[in-house]
Amino acid sequence: MNNLKSPSLPEMPDIWQQTLHWTPTVQQQVQFQQLYEFILEGNRQFNLTRITDPQEFWEKHLWDSLRGIAPLLRDKEAGVGNTFVSPSSSPTSLSFIDIGTGAGFPGIPVAITVANSTVTLLDSTQKKMTFVEKLSAALDLSNVKTLTGRSEEVGQQPQHRQTYDVALIRAVGTASVCAEYALPLLKQGGLAVIYRGNWTQEETKALENAVNQLGGVVESIEKFTTPLTDSIRHCLYLRKVATTPVQFPRPVGVPTQKPL
Repeated sequence: MNNLKSPSLPEMPDIWQQTLHWTPTVQQQVQFQQLYEFILEGNRQFNLTRITDPQEFWEKHLWDSLRGIAPLLRDKEAGVGNTFVSPSSSPTSLSFIDIGTGAGFPGIPVAITVANSTVTLLDSTQKKMTFVEKLSAALDLSNVKTLTGRSEEVGQQPQHRQTYDVALIRAVGTASVCAEYALPLLKQGGLAVIYRGNWTQEETKALENAVNQLGGVVESIEKFTTPLTDSIRHCLYLRKVATTPVQFPRPVGVPTQKPL
C-alpha cells in the first residue's frame, strides 16, 4: 500500500438496517474499508473497476453484493434456521461459489459478512485470480478459496459438480447462460442468485424454459431500488430441485452462442 490516504467509505448503519435488516460489525466495517483501499491500489495496475468514488463503491459493490443474500442476512439476524437454502440447514456453514468473480464481487463482501461459510471465487482470468488471492490474504479471509477456470469445464468436474449450496453470478452473460453455469454446480436444494439490472416478464418466460431443462425452478424474482441513487435492480433466485442432466453445462462457448 502507498501512503496516500484513501477516502473513507460511508458507514450507513441506518440504511443497512432499513434495507437488509442487518448491520455490519466494527470488524466488518474495517474489512470493507480495507477492501476498498486494496481495490483502489489494484486499479493502478489492472483495470478492476471504474467505480472508485466512496459512495458509489459502497452502493454498487458492497450494498449490491449483499442485497443478493438479503434473505440469509435476515435469517441470521432473526436467529432462525437457514430458510435461504433450506429450513433445516445450519444458518452458518454454507458453501458459496461466485462465478466470474472478477475483482471479487459479490464473493468477497459475502465472505466478510458470512464468515463461517466458505466462498469459492471462480474466474477464467489468472491475473484476476492472483489479485483476489492477495486481496483475501490482506483481509485475512481464511474462508475464501480461489479457482481458475471456465464455468463450462468446472461444472463437469466431479469435485465441483453438485457441491455448492449457493451460486452467485453477477454481470456474466444472459440469465439463461448464468443458469447453465450455476445450476450444475449446486447440490439438490441449492440456490442460484443471479444479479440483474432491468428485467422483463418476457425474459422470465425464456429463463423458466432454460431452468426447467437444468433441473431447477425460478423460485422468486425480487425487484428493488438501490438506496443512494434509486437505480432499479433485480435478483433472480433459482432453486435446484432435480439432478442437472449430464450434458449441462455444454462445452466452452456453446451456452453463449446457443442459449437454452
